[in-house]
Amino acid sequence: MKSATNHANSQSIDMNALILPLRSLYGLTQEQFAAKLGVTVVTVNRWENYRAKPMPLALRQLRTLLLELSQSQATADQEIAQRLLAQYFPKDR
Repeated sequence: MKSATNHANSQSIDMNALILPLRSLYGLTQEQFAAKLGVTVVTVNRWENYRAKPMPLALRQLRTLLLELSQSQATADQEIAQRLLAQYFPKDR
C-alpha cells in the first residue's frame, strides 16, 4: 500500500512540473493563466512552488490546453505541446 501512495505522490509532483512550462508556452502571467483555468493566482503560485497539487478538474483543463497547443499553427509550440502531452498524459497517446 505504501508504494502505491508514493507512486501517486510522485505523479502529482510531476504534474506540478508541467504548470510553468505550459504557462510559458501560452506567454501568460500567473494572473492570466489563473483566469484561463478559472482558479486563483494563489493556486497557480502554489502549483508552481509545489505547495499544492492540481485537482482532477484542473488536470483535465491543463490537458485541454496542451491539446489546443498541439494543434497550433506554430510548429515549435506544437512540438513542445506534443512532448508535454506524451510526458504528462501518456495514457492518452
